[in-house]
Amino acid sequence: MVQVGMLLSDVPRSVPPAQQLQDVLRIVGEAEQNGFSHIAIGQHFLYGDLRWMQPVPWLARLAAHTSPGTRLVTQVMIGPLYHPVLLAEEIATLDVVTEGRLVFGVGLGYRAEEFDHLGVPYAERASRLDEMLELLPRLWTEHEVTHHGRHFHLDAVRPHIQPVQQPHPPVWVGGFAKAGARRAGRYATAYAVPPELPPPAVAERYELVRAGLAERGIPFGPQPLRRNVLVADSAEAAVAEYARVAKGRYVTYAQRGLDVFDADQLEREFAEAVKGHVVLGTPDQVVAQLTGLVTTLPVDPLLVRPQWPTMSTDETVAAIRRLGRDVLPSILPLPSRTDIAPPAATPTATPTGTPTATP
Repeated sequence: MVQVGMLLSDVPRSVPPAQQLQDVLRIVGEAEQNGFSHIAIGQHFLYGDLRWMQPVPWLARLAAHTSPGTRLVTQVMIGPLYHPVLLAEEIATLDVVTEGRLVFGVGLGYRAEEFDHLGVPYAERASRLDEMLELLPRLWTEHEVTHHGRHFHLDAVRPHIQPVQQPHPPVWVGGFAKAGARRAGRYATAYAVPPELPPPAVAERYELVRAGLAERGIPFGPQPLRRNVLVADSAEAAVAEYARVAKGRYVTYAQRGLDVFDADQLEREFAEAVKGHVVLGTPDQVVAQLTGLVTTLPVDPLLVRPQWPTMSTDETVAAIRRLGRDVLPSILPLPSRTDIAPPAATPTATPTGTPTATP
């Protein structure tokens, strides 16, 4: 059956850090009560007017607050900014602290200034991540490791922290480009699909993941899929509310280096710019769109974002409760596909949230 998780949001720096912790504990508690089984958080450094709490200590705190059945997910950490030994020990420790409930999501990163701040060449991020993904499983499972690569060198080192999960936590590799899907197939457990990819592009990347896994002798199975979702009393209200809470964030992403969207188009034609990937509408429309995704794509878990920096905690809780009442009861019983349906059946969305089929 399909599991559903949620992504925690960054918040304005005007929110005191201590208040942010209390808000997140409340949000996570509501999520668990409403059927969400995965709690995920991303990562940024020196982010200016918005605050990202760092995922390793944040999830360690949430491990004490969540139930044994809730998975805790780094979605995603910026792998090239770390030395592999540091990251291997942080993640192994976090897996111990979460009692084997961790999912390790990792990606390239897209903000060049973060690499500048930390003294890591931005142009090397792909080769650094590839080499790291080769090393991490060895540092988690081998008694002694020797490695001489392009970026990292280890001579007969003896790892001392092993994760609870064997052989190690699930590894999800994220990325917008097809190279990210190929990287997931070469090194990871799964490909973490970003929310901005429309369903036909998701299916195309899944094929690349399947090919890479096949070369390693690993069967292809359900993949984590992120979607931005908003439920309202009408399709028009959903579009208007999504623009209110999310438009500024999309513009910020575009201005800070995420070249998936054009900032000017987002300002002029927001609904048109996002229609290919968001899931908006009435409860029936949202259920129909998510059902279309789950029944044509091999999805598990489905990760949704009910929170944006412009929203209050009360608004976020209300959004979680509405999803739990009006949407999740129809999605959770659906079986997870293990294959990819033909492209003609893959759903897309219109600006009003009504599902259609890709011709």
